[in-house]
Amino acid sequence: MSSTGCILRTAQTVANHFGLTTALMAEDPHLATLDGRLHPAATIYCAVTGTTPDAFLTDQDMATAVIETNESVMEAIRWISVCLPTQPTGDDHLGHLFTWWDETNLRLGGHPNTPDFIGLLDRAAATADTLTDIPAQHPPLAA
Repeated sequence: MSSTGCILRTAQTVANHFGLTTALMAEDPHLATLDGRLHPAATIYCAVTGTTPDAFLTDQDMATAVIETNESVMEAIRWISVCLPTQPTGDDHLGHLFTWWDETNLRLGGHPNTPDFIGLLDRAAATADTLTDIPAQHPPLAA
């Protein structure tokens, strides 16, 4: 098992324990709620560090900076991005996760929820354990 796979599996436990926020970023741009629920990106951070910084409750820009400066968190988020059904914009894997969580997914019949995220973490962990490097993401070939 890779260290990133271990982080992603720990994030499954964190998501199950604390729950995930259901608010869209446009409605509530915070990465955590007062009752303890977390945004998926905050779940990864909590799995790595065991903490939830105050910025997650008060300041999205600072919270994003805290996440982006933690190499282990960003590595886990890159593996999650690889397993999403859409492509990231450039190398913005964190933005890719934010967009996936906020967008309505017709296949899911609505917005992603906690079981959807836990399944995504499971796929990302298995992928991180199997591959030695993050695969290049390319747009689909035109027919």
